[in-house]
Amino acid sequence: MSHTVITTTTTTRTSGDGVLNMGYTRTIPGLLKIGQMIALLIAVLCVHCARGWPSWAAFQFFEVVTLWFLIAVLIFFIMHLFRLQGKMPCINWPLTEFFHYSVGTVLIFIASIVAAVKAGAASALVAGSVQQCKQ
Repeated sequence: MSHTVITTTTTTRTSGDGVLNMGYTRTIPGLLKIGQMIALLIAVLCVHCARGWPSWAAFQFFEVVTLWFLIAVLIFFIMHLFRLQGKMPCINWPLTEFFHYSVGTVLIFIASIVAAVKAGAASALVAGSVQQCKQ
């Protein structure tokens, strides 16, 4: 007597298995990164579009620091969005982000203080520098 065994497997694909992790944008870290990118972009635009800089070097330093921080946050956001940190396990990503935020916070704090002191009466410069101090 012969027996035949038939095995069937069903594969279902959920939205979390795709390449793009859109669920990250609805988490608290994702929303904080989006808010941080918006705040940095507003600060850069306030300083860049202002006329009559009293101290060109101070505001150029502020622009460089905020743009560097904006690009780095954007890179980390894209890495989480496309799940790239899981494909590179040789790097400790939480520690990397911690060092990035630690150094970036200190540099933005220094740049904001310098920009606020050197702003004079230019309201856009004051707005851009004070906004980053409150971040």
